[in-house]
Amino acid sequence: MIASLEELKTTASGLPLPERAELAHHLLRTLDSQEDGSDDEWLALVEQRMADVRAGRVVGILAAQVLESLRSRVPN
Repeated sequence: MIASLEELKTTASGLPLPERAELAHHLLRTLDSQEDGSDDEWLALVEQRMADVRAGRVVGILAAQVLESLRSRVPN
């Protein structure tokens, strides 16, 4: 018997945080899956950028700074 959506939500909500995160990641990937290989390319790019951040080759910018910069560009 197939569980209803509400049953799935209830069950998923009871999972430990790491397992919920893994499930969310899986579900999001199924929404965006592409068969042209671009998903693999994006994943490789993200992994390389994270490696650069962790190694100190690049410095991140706080989200608040990015948002403020964008807000200042939008006319009131």
